[in-house]
Amino acid sequence: MSENAEFNRLWWHSRRGMLELDVLLIPFLEQAYRDLPAEDQARYHKLITCEDTDMFEWFMQRSRPEDPDLQRIVDLILNRVQPD
Repeated sequence: MSENAEFNRLWWHSRRGMLELDVLLIPFLEQAYRDLPAEDQARYHKLITCEDTDMFEWFMQRSRPEDPDLQRIVDLILNRVQPD
């Protein structure tokens, strides 16, 4: 699969059923994903397989993923929208 086709597939999978997730995931994908190391790109792939309700809880900082890989990508996304 070409890199552009893979990115487009990822873009569509990043569109969620919740606006709150779309406004985090789509800009992150468009602006930061391509610059991530391969390990973090793999973490993003793993993230988008998660349930919307779980991701909502993580991004609203009501809970944290138990998986350290998921926690890392959640932190990366949150740090882009909430820089210190």
